[in-house]
Amino acid sequence: MSLAPLLKIEGLSVTYHGAAQPSLRNVSLQLQERQRLAIIGESGSGKSTLARCIAGLLPHGAKTDGRIVWNGHPDKSHQTRFPTPGRDIAYVFQDPSASLNPVLTIGEQVAEAAIRHLRLTRKQARTHARDLLIEVQLPNPDALLSAYPHQISGGQRQRVAIAAAISAAPKILIADEATSALDTITQAAIARLLDRLVSANGMTLIFITHDIALASSLADEIAVFQSGRLVESGKAQDVLLNPASDDTKRLFSSHLDLTTPPLIRRVS
Repeated sequence: MSLAPLLKIEGLSVTYHGAAQPSLRNVSLQLQERQRLAIIGESGSGKSTLARCIAGLLPHGAKTDGRIVWNGHPDKSHQTRFPTPGRDIAYVFQDPSASLNPVLTIGEQVAEAAIRHLRLTRKQARTHARDLLIEVQLPNPDALLSAYPHQISGGQRQRVAIAAAISAAPKILIADEATSALDTITQAAIARLLDRLVSANGMTLIFITHDIALASSLADEIAVFQSGRLVESGKAQDVLLNPASDDTKRLFSSHLDLTTPPLIRRVS
């Protein structure tokens, strides 16, 4: 007997307020626990719209059709709590300045979700924040607790944002172009960090990227988007080596080097 999916998306469409056309059209997908899904596509293909809808981060006035089912229960069910942003589903943005508050210390921001969702005391949460800074491999964690985001590098800020995202031990971690604003070496380091964290903590990963090589290194499933539609999805190797959709083939043909070896995992 197959396990029920952790998250099931059924016929989901999203139209932003004032838009003539939907940004997402009739998308159906599902995620199992501990699965790694890479969502790839060109700019404007609907990747981030889907991610923000899953995370409950769509702007006010956006209209949605279809439904999202969490652990076998639809989002309107009165029987079961639907996932809470920050607690069950965490989001890492492309630019950490979008999620980090410049006037709060790093310690305060990493501890915030643990205080709110895990009901830790401030003293417990500070210790928890220090442990998380160590887990994301940041140096001098004691000093960083009292530092501010502008005092560290972009790569370090992204690590802080990841630490803050996983503070309440979410089931799903969404990384929305989380490496694209970084230099190549830092991109690889952040990708390795995400790979290690989701494995160590048993999280399900949704990784949004336009980088096909990076998607192949992190994901076991790939979903390809074009003009707001899901054009293809399946096992990563199947989609990469034998794309079925003409849209997928065109996207892959425009990529400079599909033979780039994975940055993270070795294929045995």
